[in-house]
Amino acid sequence: MRQGPGEVGALPTAVGDAVRAAAEYGRRIADFQVTQHKIADMAANLFAMESIVELATEMSNRGGFDIRLEAAAAKEWNTCRAWEIVDDTMQIRGGRGYETASSLAARGEEPIAVERMMRDYRINKIFEGSSEIMHLFMAREAVDKHLEVAGSIIDPKKSPAEKVQALPRIAAFYASWYPTRWIPRARSFSEFGPFAGHLRFVERSTRRLSRQVFHGMVVHQARLQHKQAFLFRLVDIANELFAMAASVSRAHAMRRAGDPAAASAAELADLFCRGARRKVRRLFIDLWSNDDARKYRVAKGVLEGRQLWLEALIDGLDRSPEASAAAEEEPLAVAVH
Repeated sequence: MRQGPGEVGALPTAVGDAVRAAAEYGRRIADFQVTQHKIADMAANLFAMESIVELATEMSNRGGFDIRLEAAAAKEWNTCRAWEIVDDTMQIRGGRGYETASSLAARGEEPIAVERMMRDYRINKIFEGSSEIMHLFMAREAVDKHLEVAGSIIDPKKSPAEKVQALPRIAAFYASWYPTRWIPRARSFSEFGPFAGHLRFVERSTRRLSRQVFHGMVVHQARLQHKQAFLFRLVDIANELFAMAASVSRAHAMRRAGDPAAASAAELADLFCRGARRKVRRLFIDLWSNDDARKYRVAKGVLEGRQLWLEALIDGLDRSPEASAAAEEEPLAVAVH
């Protein structure tokens, strides 16, 4: 089952339009490395998106799986990648991408409605669960077991006596659970051939992600629900790992089935996984080394009106010299108000 235009459905056409545009315009923009990189990433991400849909659909059809997180990833991760593909298509097509299909047709050109695709696809990051809501839903699922086991420790409504009473049960659970987050599984993934390294990375990173969820609970405790940037990074890591696993699974299945496109699929899966691995490593670092507190302070200042001088500066660009000179006589007026 393919997703509709809201996620994957029309994107192969978008990629095809971008490729044709890159090959046809004046001095071929396809000769520029930056364009080549865009097209390669578009193709690799499209393969990963379709892989996620196929895997989630297969799990749903077989039954017996709780696919809430997989379905959420198919919506959230695919929606964001879809928007990026459409945006890159617009960039590659340039001014023609900004024109409506009817305008292009009136000038005798192929009526490719990229501008309409941008309008149609952008709403997907809002409708049927905004990106922020999907992140929060998935983050809640990630910490749900920890809240079940150790929630009483961070619950401000629990008395000190109740918290002490819960300690033996909590200690017993984590004494057996936490060490397994460090011990690698005895599996080489050799049956996956060239993809074995990517799957080992997924396995190691999944255990590391579990540890980081637990560490976040320990460090932030009841404040964790307000650490949305931290939670969102956890979800982004999980989504990248799921996309990697889905891509490898699909490419491997195509190879075993003798699909004529298996070699091309393997190339796309490998490229996607290489990029995803770098992204995951960066996200792990950003969990604990970031500018979250500084951004909070700056945002608070903006909301409280302490940065209104920026508005005055921009407004001053449109003033006449006489008006600007008059404004300079009362430089604090805007800030005061």
